[in-house]
Amino acid sequence: MAERLILDYRDADLPADDRALCDFAVKLTLTPGAMNAGDTECLRQHGLTDEQITVATQVVSYFNYINRVADGLGVDLEPWMTRSPEDWRREKGRFTRPPASPGG
Repeated sequence: MAERLILDYRDADLPADDRALCDFAVKLTLTPGAMNAGDTECLRQHGLTDEQITVATQVVSYFNYINRVADGLGVDLEPWMTRSPEDWRREKGRFTRPPASPGG
């Protein structure tokens, strides 16, 4: 399940409300100008409250914002953050960071 979520959430067996939330996040990320009242209404129909929709929108927007800041400034990802899907599968999704630097 985790692999399916990471590689493509649409291939995962998600509950309808989680799928709707993922669809909302993708649309907000890829085509923010196309968002409309129907998008939030869809989430309400799946049982999300206005507060939950607000928080989800803020989280998705913040990650989009900070990624664009990093891209705009040419910030390179750390090597451990750039695993390919093949590497991820081989490592079975283990999250490993490099050892902490001395004194850090």
